Amino acid sequence: MNWLDWYNSLAKPSWTPAPATIGLIWQILYPVIIVTFGFVFVQAARRKVPWLVALPFAINLVANLIFTPIQFGMRNLSLASVDILVVWVTIIWMMVAIWRHYRWVAVAQVPYFVWVSLATVLQLSITAMNWGK
Repeated sequence: MNWLDWYNSLAKPSWTPAPATIGLIWQILYPVIIVTFGFVFVQAARRKVPWLVALPFAINLVANLIFTPIQFGMRNLSLASVDILVVWVTIIWMMVAIWRHYRWVAVAQVPYFVWVSLATVLQLSITAMNWGK
């Protein structure tokens, strides 16, 4: 069974966005993520911000990138739930860490935070609805 058939076979809340909508939202968010994360990493490399400020951005990037292989490759809903919680927590940490240095970077994370908040509730709901399957 391919990943889409598997995903479609899962019990999901009635408010679950269509996969195409989810993809579109990520297509909008990824450019913001690339620009802001890249900016922070460059500023850390130039020693304009401490590397500890860049740490939550690095953790978030890794957690974000491994979500899809965990969810759709391994088809591990529980581990994907833990992963998305890491993504969510690190967004808050990123915004707090960068605020005093570059407020625009923190503000630029708001749409990402809103989307991941929704996605976290969705992931936790799907995991609970399919527990033991």
